[in-house]
Amino acid sequence: MLEFKDVTFEYSGYDCNMMDKLSFKVNDGEFISIIGASGCGKSTVFRLINGLEKPQSGKVLVDGEDITLKKNYSAYMPQKDLLYPWRTIEKNICLPMEIQKKSKSEMAQRAEEMLKEVGLWEYRNKYPKDLSGGMKQRASFARTLLTGSELLLLDEPFSALDSLTKISLQEWLVDEWQKHKKTILFVTHDVEEALFLSKKIFIIKDRPVTYFEEYEVPLSYPRTREDMKRGDVTEIKEMLINQLRGKVEL
Repeated sequence: MLEFKDVTFEYSGYDCNMMDKLSFKVNDGEFISIIGASGCGKSTVFRLINGLEKPQSGKVLVDGEDITLKKNYSAYMPQKDLLYPWRTIEKNICLPMEIQKKSKSEMAQRAEEMLKEVGLWEYRNKYPKDLSGGMKQRASFARTLLTGSELLLLDEPFSALDSLTKISLQEWLVDEWQKHKKTILFVTHDVEEALFLSKKIFIIKDRPVTYFEEYEVPLSYPRTREDMKRGDVTEIKEMLINQLRGKVEL
């Protein structure tokens, strides 16, 4: 579904490339986490996919077509919910449909369906200040889904939450992904989070980024927290942590 072909990218004013002929593929319907140290280029990958930055050379393709020729192919969910404080929750999640000039009746119907699905229907007339952090992230995800895009880019959406809320939302997100069958790229610093959520993990180890080290997660869905205690899973977890610390020779 998504492909980078020999992508080279450098921010203006920097002496070295962020990426140098980076190539990778993501299949339709996959859930892939990208992990790496701060400043390694994880969020830059998202900016290139969204077209917010343009590579010096190479191509970014979605469904085999250059993204410069496409519209509404991806949706982005950042770390902060970015809900408008002056809009109700219902009006907030309707924003992408307003931009696409959907009819009022369609927006009302889709918003009701989505708010019920994410457990926020009774809060539809509340404002962001009235919701907990986890509820705001669910509203933000609902808004992301209502873009209609098949490719979702989630940039550390749970990193600011307390541990119990984070665990709950991780389990909820897996359920939503299986229900909607979207393709998800998920940026995180949390190795255990990546293992619990993903089919595959891409690890960035060096800069400039020339390739992703890929690891298959040896778990099927649905998953439980007990699965994270399996020997093969804990072995991968320790290996990934050590790689991020730079203590393993590669």
